[in-house]
Amino acid sequence: MKSPAHRSRDIERQAGYLKPEHCAPPPPRSGSGTMWFIRDSCGIVCGIITWLLVFYAEFVVVFVLLLPAKNVAYSFFNGLLFNGLAFLALASHARAMCTDPGAVPKGNATKEFIESLQLKPGQVVYKCPKCCSIKPDRAHHCSVCKRCIKKMDHHCPWVNNCVGENNQKYFVLFTMYIALISLHALIMAAFHFVFCFEEDWSKCSNFSPPATVIFLILLCFEGLLFLIFTAVMFGTQVHSICSDETGIEQLKKEERRWAKRSKWMNMKVVFGHPFSIAWLSPFATPDHGKADVYQYIV
Repeated sequence: MKSPAHRSRDIERQAGYLKPEHCAPPPPRSGSGTMWFIRDSCGIVCGIITWLLVFYAEFVVVFVLLLPAKNVAYSFFNGLLFNGLAFLALASHARAMCTDPGAVPKGNATKEFIESLQLKPGQVVYKCPKCCSIKPDRAHHCSVCKRCIKKMDHHCPWVNNCVGENNQKYFVLFTMYIALISLHALIMAAFHFVFCFEEDWSKCSNFSPPATVIFLILLCFEGLLFLIFTAVMFGTQVHSICSDETGIEQLKKEERRWAKRSKWMNMKVVFGHPFSIAWLSPFATPDHGKADVYQYIV
């Protein structure tokens, strides 16, 4: 017995299923410089909360943990490290949120476009009935973005965007840097607790002892929660990249129709070719170079 997914694909193989006459011509595309942004209220709220939580951690680390410290070198080094990682985390978040994840042109399943593909006899093409577009292999429709996304892994409300072919690098960097600043904040908070227990609480902070304790408890709770969440997500994403199988493909257990590459080559496909320090920069757009994004088994 065939699964529903296989039955759906059999239907899509029928030429009549495309029905290009039911598709209106695609809307005119805006300029290439137009910023990608999803107008989803839930995602926008989650994105704002993410930035506010990072700013809260910045406030506690700088004004509660570092400025009252007597060791200037300790404050300077940890302040520079934490603020640098926090800046990279927010920059990665912004790039993941405002980068087109690989959206397929909407409404391109027209008769003219299908004819321009010059399909060979028996060649299979897929049409998304929701956004009326020719769906490339490994693309899936997102109900939030209302578009088909190439190599879609999942839709993340925390970045208010899909994680796909073009922005997965930035999402991975975001989870990595958030995990690092969470771990750093927890270590500094632990040292501060030890210092305050050994000294007078009124001397280890510019705030009152009760306020200092509340600030530290909230910071530790936030840091521990985000450390666990982002570390797990980072590990999941790296595993997905190395195995060259997106989250949706794993969930649906889709048949693998693309060539198997080495784990290192799969990393280059996402982060750029060749390996360089730019892998860690949210400002560097991946250059695939020799790392072909799609290699299919014939």
